[in-house]
Amino acid sequence: MPSRKKSTSRKQPKSGLPSKADIIAYLNDSEGEVARRDIARAFGVKGEARAELRSLLKQMDADGEINLKSGKRIERADSLPPVAPIDVMSVDDDGDLICLPANWRGETEPPMIRLPAKRAAKVKPAPGVGDRLLARLKQAGDDGYEADVIKAIGKGAHRFLAVYRKKRRGGVADPVERRARNSFNIDDGDEAGAKDGDLVWVETKNSRGYGPNKARIRSIAGHIDDKHAYSTIALANHGIPTEFPANVLAEAKKAKLPQLGNRTDLRETPLITIDPADAKDHDDAVFAEPDPDPNNPGGYRVIVAIADVSYFVSPGSALDKEALKRGNSTYLPDRVVPMLPERLSNDLCSLRENEDRPCMAVEMIIDVNGVKKRHHFMRALMRSRAKLSYEDAQAISEGGKAPVGLKAIVLHLYDAYRARMKERAKRAPLDLDLPERKIILDKNGDVQKVVKRERFDAHKVIEEFMILANVAAAEALERARTPVIYRVHDEPDPEKLDSVRDYLGTLDYSLTKTAVRPANFNQLLKLAEGRDEKEMVSEVVLRSQRQAVYDDENVGHFGLNLARYAHFTSPIRRYADLTVHRALVKAFNLGEHGQTEKEAKDLNNIAEQISDLERRSVAAERESNDRYLAGYLETKVGGEFDARIRGVTKFGLFVMLNETGADGFIPMRSIGFERFRFEEREHSVIGETTGGVFRLGQPVQVKLAEAAPLTGGLRFEMLSDPLPGSPKRKSRGGKKPAKKRGKAKKKTDKKPKKKKRGKANAKPRRI
Repeated sequence: MPSRKKSTSRKQPKSGLPSKADIIAYLNDSEGEVARRDIARAFGVKGEARAELRSLLKQMDADGEINLKSGKRIERADSLPPVAPIDVMSVDDDGDLICLPANWRGETEPPMIRLPAKRAAKVKPAPGVGDRLLARLKQAGDDGYEADVIKAIGKGAHRFLAVYRKKRRGGVADPVERRARNSFNIDDGDEAGAKDGDLVWVETKNSRGYGPNKARIRSIAGHIDDKHAYSTIALANHGIPTEFPANVLAEAKKAKLPQLGNRTDLRETPLITIDPADAKDHDDAVFAEPDPDPNNPGGYRVIVAIADVSYFVSPGSALDKEALKRGNSTYLPDRVVPMLPERLSNDLCSLRENEDRPCMAVEMIIDVNGVKKRHHFMRALMRSRAKLSYEDAQAISEGGKAPVGLKAIVLHLYDAYRARMKERAKRAPLDLDLPERKIILDKNGDVQKVVKRERFDAHKVIEEFMILANVAAAEALERARTPVIYRVHDEPDPEKLDSVRDYLGTLDYSLTKTAVRPANFNQLLKLAEGRDEKEMVSEVVLRSQRQAVYDDENVGHFGLNLARYAHFTSPIRRYADLTVHRALVKAFNLGEHGQTEKEAKDLNNIAEQISDLERRSVAAERESNDRYLAGYLETKVGGEFDARIRGVTKFGLFVMLNETGADGFIPMRSIGFERFRFEEREHSVIGETTGGVFRLGQPVQVKLAEAAPLTGGLRFEMLSDPLPGSPKRKSRGGKKPAKKRGKAKKKTDKKPKKKKRGKANAKPRRI
């Protein structure tokens, strides 16, 4: 439905473009989504200025300030406006109301919104679970908001996923949303055929007075005792399809491998695949040898061959429409939800060892310093010489046993990689080097262990050649003047950089005030490593970065420090890569199923759609991991863990465990024996008695107080002492420390002792 606006025109800014604040205010005045042209008309943006407006909106989308959707539609994004409708979901142990944004459309977990009990008590009648309120929202730190009610606006028909528990009459629905703490009664006749333990879609139901919260069941999504329930919840919450339609499967079943025909014959070239040991699909193969050209001494000839998905998935086909609907494959601990049916992803498109497979290949010549001199794309037929795991390749490079021919192939790859490292060192991409973890399940589907992924040079060899091939694809299509979807990563927002500088200043670091490049961050991280503060600084550097997205307009890739970059190397699992393959087919007359005029004109909408779908998959993957980890840690309640602070809010601290990567929350009341106040600019909380500090990125030790697998929630208590601070220290806002109660303690140079845990803190609270 078209949006309704309070006003249809606005004063045009002197610069010709509205500011970000103007655009957000306009969206706040509009009900629902608006079109890009509506904003242009409202602010009188005409002619060439429309292109600037388009760039501004894309920048705001990348920053998460708005949500650009397909069809040039725009809505508020994950960050919330100053005034918004909220739904009350639960009441915590302090009587504060925990709320969710009404009609939340973000692809990430909704932010924490807390309505303090004192403010809620001023509203008549007092609001309760299921009520919808219009509220002023004020940011309260990382991922947190505080609400102040303007007025009640009725009951919110909030739809959510829950577990149904059958009772003697009717039943109860326990929400799986982390913010929801209260159960909902299901009356007889509202259970929609649900049985005890079913995962059900529930809608809140209007109720009179102050009786129990009620809801009705709309549909059944699965059963909580299913082996894959945690992933089922994540997939259902984000609407990720798990089954392929019959016509899509039928189309995949009819697919056949092509003959050589006009393809380049690479079957005698000893290409090999290097993947994780448990990989089922192999969409890239590599080869390298010293360049025989005497004019390129010390240089290398590198070939990267990628599965030719575009041959099997023609534009506009059922397979194509379903792939675009999914956008990418989604990887969960217990399963992969593929973008393409297994007939293609694990068979015809997989570059299997010793089997002929169609591919799109690029031959690249690099010099002794790793700089690419030229490249050439071809549609080919290949036969993988060997299937290696990263561990296999690493062992061979370190002198392990292997057939003579295979050993030479691997060593040449490493030699070419070392040449590329010279180019990389000069280019200086952002080097955060954040640890990755993998959840290992046992045969029963339970978490057996969580391991840190080892990073071998073999991983870097493949990554570097994939980056080089992606750059070649972007450059080739630009030169051919063929429309292409880029992978873009814009420079950090200046406002975020100012915040980073403020925080770093408290740690005695400085960041240049001129144009910031990845090398500036790398220098900062190297200095922090020497001070044993790398994790602390890495966290704030990561938060300063914009989100990488897909776009048909190129702004470069800040993180990789590249002028142009396009995803070409994984068309089995990313739709963006499939569009790039089609563009190459068209640009260089490589046969059928190339880019059509219709697809070329629609690349902007496709880029926006697959960016949204990528965020959706990331959110589902994170939520599934959270539930598996909470289930794993449920038996370890009371245990002590090493962690670091990942977020600081007015309500408490978010922490991540070092061993498992599990995320949890420490309420403000569980931080220490004294009262702590929140300092937003410093990403810290400060003790009002001792001046002790807990800040973003700080390593701490915590105690697990509660684990809730159904929601993926973990609650901790702080065991570590705060960093030393000044007891007389005032907040930046000028707020004085609270007065001490009781007798004054003598000043001492000793650190405050760990707080004792009495009976008051022994009983775990529901999350």
